Amino acid sequence: MKKKIKKSEVIMSGALVLFGAAATFSEPGSVDDPLVTLSYVNYKIDQVKEYIDIKISNNSGSSNELVVVELPEGKSLIGKSGTEIILRGGKSTAYGVAVDKGLTDITDGKDIDDEVNYLPANHLLIIPRDDGRGAYAVTDSIFLVRGDYEIR
Repeated sequence: MKKKIKKSEVIMSGALVLFGAAATFSEPGSVDDPLVTLSYVNYKIDQVKEYIDIKISNNSGSSNELVVVELPEGKSLIGKSGTEIILRGGKSTAYGVAVDKGLTDITDGKDIDDEVNYLPANHLLIIPRDDGRGAYAVTDSIFLVRGDYEIR
């Protein structure tokens, strides 16, 4: 015997299917499927650009540029951790160094851990720690320096 389907049952079944589909698929604009406008995206991009510009301007002129430092005879250039120095003119020796506590000569791949010999000209030297290491000017000297330093 055939059962006759009523119109109300079809409507109810259709409503249940639609309700189930709505529950299964995300609603546009919800957390699962957010809607954004082009102006919102552009606004957020401008915020990121402004943030990057601020960070760059705060760092400019500090440790990323090589600066020329003229060191008078008898003075010391003391670098902070990671400071890079290159002797360009004059005669200087290492300062504040000892065995296992030297300047790293990147050009020759060795440590300078005595204060007797002159620093090699045009060699990249790195001060590995912030513990008072640097260069002492025997004569007026010229250095290229990248990083934080002080002259004593």
